[in-house]
Parts: sequence; C-alpha cells; structure tokens
Amino acid sequence: MSTQTPSLTAGSEDVPAPRAKPRRRTLYRGDPGMWSWVLHRITGATIFFFLFVHVLDTALVRVSPQAYNEIIETYKTPLIGLMEIGLVAAVLYHALNGVRVILIDFWQHGPKYQKLMLWVVAGIWLTVFIGSLGVIGMHMAERFL
Repeated sequence: MSTQTPSLTAGSEDVPAPRAKPRRRTLYRGDPGMWSWVLHRITGATIFFFLFVHVLDTALVRVSPQAYNEIIETYKTPLIGLMEIGLVAAVLYHALNGVRVILIDFWQHGPKYQKLMLWVVAGIWLTVFIGSLGVIGMHMAERFL
C-alpha cells in the first residue's frame, strides 16, 4: 500500500483555482467614531501627562523655591506657548467628547444620534477653540513681542 499522493497534472481537476489576493480585515474601518475614540484616548493621555508634570513642578516649591523659579522661567518660551495652545485644544476636545460619550451611554437615543453629536462636538470645539486661540494669542504677543 503506497502512501504517496498522486501527482497532479496541469489538466487535472484536482488543481485548485488560483485565489484572489486575500482582503486584509481589521477591526478599525476609518469610521469617524473610531477616530473620535482614538483622539479621545490621545487627549486623555496628554492631559494626564500635563497634570503629572504640573504636580511635580508645583511640589518642587516646597523642596527648593529657587529650583522652582528656574523651572518656571524655562516655561516662558514660545515653544511652551504653542504647547499651551495644544493643551487647550486637548482639554476642550476631551471635555466635549466626554459629554458625547456620556450621552451615548446613558441616553436611550444616544447610539442613534452619536454621529450627529460628533459633528456638533466638532463645531462647538472649533468655535470655542478659535475664541480661546485669540485670547492665548494676545497673551503670547504681550509676552514674546
């Protein structure tokens, strides 16, 4: 008894048809809700990092007031000013999107209107951010110009 498989010829019916290139399946499809989720996590981590640094540099005042003053002076640069603008953008988005997430979770019609609420959040964020950008810009102009 032979255990060898029979050889297949080009005309044989046992030859499998060539397969099309398999589609790559991922969990994320690029939906605006997915990007909202990603941005919510990024802004949350950014805010956490800022708060961590803020608590550390404020605690430094009890250890060495002179070192605290030196650290605070390093914050008075245009680069840190731009980072403050980014922090304001992150806090605004995270807060507004957090309200949206709460509504999706606890309002019975939340899932139905979640995309509409996303665009409302984007509109409110843009409006408030532009206003705050004007105020921050005036303070930065006073400080650096």
